[in-house]
Amino acid sequence: QVQLVESGGGLVQPGGSLRLSCAASASGSIFSIAVMGWYRQTPGKQRELVASITVGGTTNYADSVKGRFTISRDNAKRTVHLQMNSLKPEDTAVYYCNLKVTWTAYWGQGTQVTVSS
Repeated sequence: QVQLVESGGGLVQPGGSLRLSCAASASGSIFSIAVMGWYRQTPGKQRELVASITVGGTTNYADSVKGRFTISRDNAKRTVHLQMNSLKPEDTAVYYCNLKVTWTAYWGQGTQVTVSS
């Protein structure tokens, strides 16, 4: 069973920064083949992809966060991070960590990010 635990959310002013972290309890063999991602969701809207990263380090970002957010992973520690800079009120959401392999996907419980003055 895979468990994902997010941390690092909170309240920040517009223009500020936050760093989200996700620790995976997955076995090394699973983590070593998984695509890791961060998604976000606001009330009444579908969950959307924010950023993803492959084992080899290839990244993909939503257009709305390009140039402001950076995703990274540490395969040895089985962690993935999302550095969020120049935050905007529209970045306010619950952020979810995601681990995806060919046969299934796992989700964390989510961490709230609120950008407000």
